[in-house]
Amino acid sequence: MDHGELHVVTGALGYSGRYIARRLLEAGHQVRTLTGSPQRRHSFGNAVEVHPFQFDRPEAMAQSLRGASVLYNTYWVRFNHKNFRHGQAVENTLALFAAAKLAGVRRVVHVSITNPSEDSPLEYFRGKARLERALVESGLSHAILRPAVLFGPEDILINNIAWCLRRFPLMGVFGDGQYRLQPIHVDDLARLAVEQGGRAENGVINAIGPETFTYRDLVRTIGRVIGKPRPIVGVPPAVGYWFGRAVGAWMGDVMITREEIRGLMAGLLAVDAPPTGQIRLTDWAAQHAESLGRHYASELARRRNREEAYENL
Repeated sequence: MDHGELHVVTGALGYSGRYIARRLLEAGHQVRTLTGSPQRRHSFGNAVEVHPFQFDRPEAMAQSLRGASVLYNTYWVRFNHKNFRHGQAVENTLALFAAAKLAGVRRVVHVSITNPSEDSPLEYFRGKARLERALVESGLSHAILRPAVLFGPEDILINNIAWCLRRFPLMGVFGDGQYRLQPIHVDDLARLAVEQGGRAENGVINAIGPETFTYRDLVRTIGRVIGKPRPIVGVPPAVGYWFGRAVGAWMGDVMITREEIRGLMAGLLAVDAPPTGQIRLTDWAAQHAESLGRHYASELARRRNREEAYENL
């Protein structure tokens, strides 16, 4: 990969995109971001050129991509909401791929999900699979990264498990809690993305961490690490959903959805493949035990406030 190339990262003012942008800058590249939050405060100064998404103006979006060697796409929505939906995210991403091709982008590194399937009953996994197929059929050089669960200072799932452990006398898990997860640190994902940006061959990479947990063991491990071990009880998924919905309403957020519970319990956040991440969740959590779960991490707060720095929300 030649230094000085222009690389475009979607969402570089947000979560995973920020780590990708940071690694690209450290490698000496020019970095531009396409974002839904162009006014968001950030720590990059003038090092990252900020452009808004223009999904409804394909030629303008292509112009924002003009001259780029690689596009790193992290754009997606976690759940359906009155203000955003999976279906629209799919259409927007298809427009992004089309703009990349029109702009002559050499390669696309696309963040997907473990176990996508166009036959899935879950819209999240179905939409991700449709996008993988569209990217393959586009003819663009590509790498598809399939992470399971991300963790890091700005994550939601791991942080909010710790938040619950700090506040409630016991912890419920959906069903028996024996379904697996393979969390990967966000900077490991960024490393993989930048590595793949420098390659030419097409490929699919399972972006999974070095540790595999059952959900029950994950909760137990986090509780032990932060000094809040709690009794863990299995609850019917519907009970867990309504408890999560109540907590979400209390916090002005969506804590968990029925689809997320179904995907979790179906074991879709784990694969039988060698790990590609290096950072162990247990080590990272121990290093951040004092801060982990001190504050609730709100998905909707980050979407409502488009000006505050992402890490402060």
